[in-house]
Amino acid sequence: MTQTIHARAALLDMDGTLVDSTAVVERLWLAWAEPHGIAPETVLSVVHGRQGHQSMAIMLPERDHAINLRENEVMLANEASDVDGVIMIPGADGLLDALEPFPHAVVTSANVALMTARMRQAGLTVPALAVTAENVSASKPDPEGFLLAARTLGIDPADCVVFEDSGAGIQAAHAAGMRVIGVGPHAAAHAPTAHVDDLTHVSIAARDEGFELRIG
Repeated sequence: MTQTIHARAALLDMDGTLVDSTAVVERLWLAWAEPHGIAPETVLSVVHGRQGHQSMAIMLPERDHAINLRENEVMLANEASDVDGVIMIPGADGLLDALEPFPHAVVTSANVALMTARMRQAGLTVPALAVTAENVSASKPDPEGFLLAARTLGIDPADCVVFEDSGAGIQAAHAAGMRVIGVGPHAAAHAPTAHVDDLTHVSIAARDEGFELRIG
């Protein structure tokens, strides 16, 4: 069954949505967690879709947050230099090409260096507008990043559609008043507006006042 969504702008998460960085994210975060005695299943349930210092605060709630901020800088540098296993989500290149005539942006919890490294490794071009960790004070599930992107593009949040894979990201999109297409096997559990296994199931056609997404 094909669904259609009319929108004027698209906002796209990166990790898990445009690029599959699961291998490196889990490798580095499990190594970080081991000395703290944090169970692997706890790590994997927390780290996806959030800024690193926020993930650390959730897993080590009693620790001084200044330590989290310092360790997060190290983690970001390690992630940017280790892109082994980072690949494109199927259909990401075609989707970005199709969105080129329309307002769109990447909205990611990564910083600029990490976003650039992973997008480049996956063979993708970063859109002209990217909202990264440097631009916001609050990480997903806070809607700040999505709202900032919509404001910068000059598009009402209700006219934006978000592509997200994580629970935190889908929650942020809903909180921003935006419709959201969940991408990948875990997204359907978080009540997105629509769901696809990957981006090959999305096509775009120009319409008056924006574009139409066909999903299915």
